[in-house]
Amino acid sequence: MTSLARSRLGSEGDGLLHASVGIREHTHVAEVRRVALALAPRVSFDEVTAGNLSLVVTEAATNMLKHAGGGQVILRTVGEMGVEMLALDKGPGIADVQRCYQDGYSSKGTAGTGLGAIVRLSAVHDIYSRRDQGTALMAQIWKRERNGGPRVPPPRFRYGGVSVALAGQDDCGDSWLFQEGARVGRVTVADGLGHGLLAADASRAAIRTALERPDESGPGLMERIHGALRSTRGAAVAIAEIDPPSRVVHFVGVGNIGATIVPHSGPLRHLVSHSGTAGHEVRKIMKYSSPWDSGSLLLMYSDGLQSHWSLENYPGLLERHPSLIAGVLYRDYGRDRDDVTVVAAQEARLEP
Repeated sequence: MTSLARSRLGSEGDGLLHASVGIREHTHVAEVRRVALALAPRVSFDEVTAGNLSLVVTEAATNMLKHAGGGQVILRTVGEMGVEMLALDKGPGIADVQRCYQDGYSSKGTAGTGLGAIVRLSAVHDIYSRRDQGTALMAQIWKRERNGGPRVPPPRFRYGGVSVALAGQDDCGDSWLFQEGARVGRVTVADGLGHGLLAADASRAAIRTALERPDESGPGLMERIHGALRSTRGAAVAIAEIDPPSRVVHFVGVGNIGATIVPHSGPLRHLVSHSGTAGHEVRKIMKYSSPWDSGSLLLMYSDGLQSHWSLENYPGLLERHPSLIAGVLYRDYGRDRDDVTVVAAQEARLEP
């Protein structure tokens, strides 16, 4: 099944786009390539960059089908400059990831150029694979500068996320947004009541309000979102502001959006939302603050993620890109009967 659903809309219909394509047979490889090429104009890719994107998703889907028997490819636009691919499977895993980067290596007796080609064509890439746990592969394709190199801005934060619609729905009722300000990184997640287009309209209205108010504090923004959603069916909404200089995360939540800080060491810290529905009934809007250190990871998720998720069985996953962390949690703990959104964010690591 293919789902191409906008998780946020600007006034002209632009914004972050998510597409999910299940890979079960060879025709699905052509389908994911078609969907990827449909996303390319949204970020103004030139012909060469669009071709690179096509090759990356084709190689990933082909390898997934060949080595894991299938899986799922999730695509999203990254701002207005790139497209990210997540390839997720529950196959046997890769015994020697580093060896697979080498052209000519194959465990199936084929040409063995897939992973090496993906690495060469990607501006950013990462992989997580465990025996009997499957593989998660992330690759980002970015616009090129005039000299031909990829345009990758130096980030202060690393983040990633997935939003996947309930099976049978064209529109995902969840939306999310990451905004980087002069001081903080702000994550907004909205889950419209129910499913389908009306739920999507509510969550998109919440994200649109966040886009229009990049400097608004969490409580003030939640008030504005509450007002903006009065004409919709309403949504659960949560806003988290990562403030590295103050070593704190400020959090405001209404409804059942989950949020957890995973520290570098020590127990998880779960952030508190109040009951209610933005746009309809909000009894209390209150900001809570929680300690933050440079090695922490923020996870935010809709109730499409099972409540008993855990990272303990994934050694080394916390060292991987946040997109992979979000993707693995979605793959292994997403509910089949609901829209699912998982967002992960952390401070960017400084190179030595």
